[in-house]
Amino acid sequence: MGTRPQPPDTVDRQSYIGPFLTITILFFIFGFITNLNMALVPHLRKVFTLPYAWAMLAESAFFLAYFVFSTPSSKLIEAIGYKRTIVVSLFIQVVGALLFVPAARLVSFPLFLTAVFIVGAGVTALQTAANPYVSILGPEHSAPFRLTLAQAFNSTGGMIAPIIAGQFILTDLGPNASKAVIAGTVRGPYLAIAAGLLLLGVAMAFMHLPAIGVTREFRGARKGVAAMDHSIWEFRHTILGAVGIFLYVGVEVGLASIAVNYFLQQGVSVPSTDSFFGSWGTFGTWVIHTFGLSDRVGIASALLSLYWFGALVGRLLGSWMLTKVKAGGLLGGFGIAAAAMLIVSMASSGQVAIWSLVLCGFFNSIMFPNIFALGIAGLGPLTSKGSGLIMTAVVGGAIIPALIGLLADHFGIQHAFILPMLCYLYIAFYGLAGHRPAHAMA
Repeated sequence: MGTRPQPPDTVDRQSYIGPFLTITILFFIFGFITNLNMALVPHLRKVFTLPYAWAMLAESAFFLAYFVFSTPSSKLIEAIGYKRTIVVSLFIQVVGALLFVPAARLVSFPLFLTAVFIVGAGVTALQTAANPYVSILGPEHSAPFRLTLAQAFNSTGGMIAPIIAGQFILTDLGPNASKAVIAGTVRGPYLAIAAGLLLLGVAMAFMHLPAIGVTREFRGARKGVAAMDHSIWEFRHTILGAVGIFLYVGVEVGLASIAVNYFLQQGVSVPSTDSFFGSWGTFGTWVIHTFGLSDRVGIASALLSLYWFGALVGRLLGSWMLTKVKAGGLLGGFGIAAAAMLIVSMASSGQVAIWSLVLCGFFNSIMFPNIFALGIAGLGPLTSKGSGLIMTAVVGGAIIPALIGLLADHFGIQHAFILPMLCYLYIAFYGLAGHRPAHAMA
């Protein structure tokens, strides 16, 4: 063990406000990086003239890393502790971010995917450590509240990422721009990301975080129970939770990845400073150009930012709602509402179709933290293994978007929404019934 466990009464007396705030910075980081990566789908389609299914490989490469590295990450936590795993994860992301420079210079699709995969490996280790760490920084019954609040910072990073992408990556360079010039727009943003991650990694190495070990001290098994003789596969609610995470991440990523193209199909238009902003005058002009609203792609990127802004609002509101409503019931209600929004989008066109998809971001908001917290509830000393299993299921972000892209290529984007709608209905089932543990370790 990289950290020495502490007795429950010692852990309960500690103040976790400072460590919690520190970890929420990490939630912002992987929210920003994950969603900036989604901007690569329309970017790679433009550079390499790819169909949706092939362009979605950028998402597949990123989330395939979760499948490959989630279990090793949980073992790394057991070996060196949460804090050191977080530091290692940040340095891995630095390497991946730097690889975007030669990928752009060589205009190499395989090298782009390699860079995305390595960044994904670092984010995997970061999430595998950060999610359970936030969950155990306090009483187990309030874990969904803490995770939902921390995920609000994830949404903040996700909301900013499309704006940055619209400004620096998805810029309109004109019809005569070469592939090398278009591909090169990723260099500046990813160099800045690499520098920021490097500084954060060094800072984290010198920060003090409580040594909670692998949660044995926080949710120890009952006396007489040979905890480590149990398999994580015995816990039905954890397995179903992993399926829920698989589907949720796939839906959130798939919708976000195809949203820009969908919004363009539905007829987004460039706002006029005279008609759209009216009396805003000079300030309206500044807003249009500062936030990349001077072309249709910029408008579509801004709408995608609103999708993530909805997730931010939902998580802040959801944190409060979880003090009044049980996590399972809230999850079930949001799952049904999200499915309804997709039905509306499939059955409509223009502004209604656009805004019903944007509203899915709001209903996505509380899904990940609640599925995760419900999935690891009652696992005791198997919590780190449960976390590793659930984070492995994030590979849904590699598979579901590719399937959505394949359906979009053959049947159109609106018809492809039938798949994410079914995923939302499963999430509703998990919230209403599937999360109830058959038995617990504590």
